[in-house]
Amino acid sequence: MFNNSEIQGVVIRPLKRYSDHRGWLVELYREDELDAEFLPVMSYISMTNPGVARGPHEHAEQADLFGFLGPSNFKVFLWDNRKDSPTYMNKQVIIVGESEPASVLVPPGVVHAYKNIGDTVGMVTNYPNRLFAGKGRKEPVDEIRHENNANTIYILD
Repeated sequence: MFNNSEIQGVVIRPLKRYSDHRGWLVELYREDELDAEFLPVMSYISMTNPGVARGPHEHAEQADLFGFLGPSNFKVFLWDNRKDSPTYMNKQVIIVGESEPASVLVPPGVVHAYKNIGDTVGMVTNYPNRLFAGKGRKEPVDEIRHENNANTIYILD
């Protein structure tokens, strides 16, 4: 059903660790490396247990800028659901995290999910360009959830 290929607008950027005797540091995002429409307005950190997936879901207006640094590795699933996109109906799957630190920019309309494929709890950061539930958490949440739909076409395989 889906074409296995890259998705236009998804930006995967390897992250470089700068290590010294104190530990390490990674730049997760820089204003000079993002288009203005994707600049973050908030951030959060989530921990995901081994074998657990989050998603698939999508946003109508929000872009997500995920940071996958470890510990653990994640399998990230992306499906282009934007009817006006030249990569509509493409599916892209990548492995990121401890072994391949990366940021992943997911534009609106791209269905996404990730699964912790390691054997330890894994941390993911996110820097979305919209506030969750709007200012003061008083607006509808911009999220279309597919994971509870028994007939979903977005399968994590």
